[in-house]
Parts: sequence; structure tokens; C-alpha cells
Amino acid sequence: MANTETNPKELAVGGKAPEIKLETDDGGTFKLSSLKGKKVVLYFYPKADTPGCTTESCQFRDTKSAFEKLGVAVIGISPDEPSAQAKFKSKFDLTFPLLADTEKSAANAYGVWVEKNMYGKTSMGIERSTFVIGEDGKILKIYRKVKADGHAEQVLADIQAMA
Repeated sequence: MANTETNPKELAVGGKAPEIKLETDDGGTFKLSSLKGKKVVLYFYPKADTPGCTTESCQFRDTKSAFEKLGVAVIGISPDEPSAQAKFKSKFDLTFPLLADTEKSAANAYGVWVEKNMYGKTSMGIERSTFVIGEDGKILKIYRKVKADGHAEQVLADIQAMA
């Protein structure tokens, strides 16, 4: 059954974050529920090792210790294969898990696999988005159509303001 809606699962602050079970950059399996009791920053990016995604990921890397001090885990997700995630992680010394959403199951669950229009051409792709998930598994904050540069610092400031 084809779904013609662009965002059938509009998630809302206060709603339960959809479960994620994906392969990690190191070949393991990650389940979001394994982080219950901890705040999580889940950021979706379009493609590993591209300029905007590199900027965003490196800024999350550079602020990771500040997130850790607040008890917050940072997780990156893109449709790339695990091997591409591993290469990206190694190249830029990223210090948090990168998840391979090759089937776009997480992207669909979070409503970030959307129709995009670039230079008059439409295609499906990831809408750069971030979700802050609370210790109880509920969504605390949603960022859509994120501008990569400065985003990690904004998320960090917003979480500090929640504390």
C-alpha cells in the first residue's frame, strides 16, 4: 500500500520516540531502548563525508564532552552502508556511534525521509533533522531542516537550558 503523505508520522514533543534497531559503524546492533534512562541526541544527516554532514558531525564531536557531562548520548544516522559510516567515523575521529539506516526504517519512523527539490529536480532524501529524547523515551525537542554549522552548539545550549 503506497503512502502518498509526505510525513505520515508527524512526531511531536511529548510523544514517544520510535524504537530504532540498526547496524552500527562497527558492525554491531544498536537499539534506542538500550539508552533508556539517558537523554539522547539523535541526528539524521543525508550522506557521510559530504561537506554539510562533515561540519555537523565534527561539531557534535567537538561538543561531545559537554553533552556527556549532562548525561546525554549523541547518535548519528544516515542511509549509508556500515562500511561508509566506519570510514567517515575514522577519517574525522568521530567519537560516537553512527548508524546505518540503509532501509530507511528509522528515517521513515521519524518522518525525515522526504521529497526534496533541488534545482527543479525532485528526489527522496534525508531532511537534516535532530531529536532530543528524554530519559523516559519521550521526545523533548525536534529540529527540522537544520543548518549544519552551529547546530550542535544550539542543541547543547537548549539541553543545558532544560537542566
